[in-house]
Amino acid sequence: MAIDRGTKGIGKILTNHYFILLLLIAPLFISSCASVGRDFPEARVSRIQIGKTTKKEIQRMFGPPWRVGIEDGSPTWTYGKYNYRILGDSSTKDLVIRFDDNGVVTSYVFNTTEPQE
Repeated sequence: MAIDRGTKGIGKILTNHYFILLLLIAPLFISSCASVGRDFPEARVSRIQIGKTTKKEIQRMFGPPWRVGIEDGSPTWTYGKYNYRILGDSSTKDLVIRFDDNGVVTSYVFNTTEPQE
């Protein structure tokens, strides 16, 4: 029975090329990060007034929401920026605003992992 040594040689060359390629791109994956959402001016969060601030005013302060939804039957808008890293610290911040049927803020929550001054 004859063995085709030429095929094994090509396989070894291809395997070596894949290994070298893996070594070249591995640092990109290790140091990479993924970002989701859009940044928003967190300094303006203190301007939100429950029972007074409207959807229109919120949109002027923060722009269009990144996500919209419903919680317990009430409309919600979410502003968020999420940066995830494989190595190192990830950073997140989000603002969830709940409105009544007239489009006035009933409650909101702001969370962040970024240091506050």
